[in-house]
Amino acid sequence: MGHFILVRVLSALVLLPLVLGTIWFLPGWGTLILAELVALFALREFGTLAAGFGARPMMGVATVGVMATVATVTHVLLVPVFAVTTLLVGTLSLGRRCRDQQVLLDIGSSLFPLLYVGVPLGTLVALRASSGPEAVLLLLAAIMVSDSAQYYGGRTWGRTPLASSISPNKTVEGAVCGVAGGVGLILVLSEPVLRVTGWPSRVLLGVAVVGLGIVGDLFESRLKRGAGVKDASTLIPGHGGMLDRVDSLLFAAPGFFFVLRLLSDS
Repeated sequence: MGHFILVRVLSALVLLPLVLGTIWFLPGWGTLILAELVALFALREFGTLAAGFGARPMMGVATVGVMATVATVTHVLLVPVFAVTTLLVGTLSLGRRCRDQQVLLDIGSSLFPLLYVGVPLGTLVALRASSGPEAVLLLLAAIMVSDSAQYYGGRTWGRTPLASSISPNKTVEGAVCGVAGGVGLILVLSEPVLRVTGWPSRVLLGVAVVGLGIVGDLFESRLKRGAGVKDASTLIPGHGGMLDRVDSLLFAAPGFFFVLRLLSDS
């Protein structure tokens, strides 16, 4: 256990300065490149998970579609990207020799990554452009605080399973700690960082981020359970794969982005 924790900490010490430095010090294109790299690794792992379900995603088309989606979220070009990718996947499926039941499985696993990976990571790029690096770092900090509070709170006080059929180690008590930690951070920092005034608005923003982050974590756990694997990959020592690191973010980022826009427009 001690060696595992040491490896986990060392990996974080290497990756965190790289990620935070890219978002904070480089212009918007740095965040775009970072998001595209994360998308490539996450998509590769998704393809492995999909294969565990018996699917055969069209990875070439999916890769181009996901990368284009990351670059065009909130842009008028997003609709053509979705349309062209769907047409290509549908057309290519006609040339595949497989059982009739397999066709929809292959098509679905080829298109779903655009929504699951492309849109969330694209919203990070859009968030960096519209609200600055401070907004992205606050989002990441809230997720990290929530994840840590869930883990340590669950180990200390956890008794009641949260979703035993999906992730046996997650508890209601841990989730409550995660909500308290993440929402508390956003409640304190969203006014000076994002100029979100009024505690109801700040609580709403925090609940959206933390709640969706917990759902995203459980969703990826369900994918791994269905594929029969513990981790999405062994890419990051002590942490598993890229999907294991960004599973909460993939659900929380769109929620954060759109709730923040809603609050700024009201």
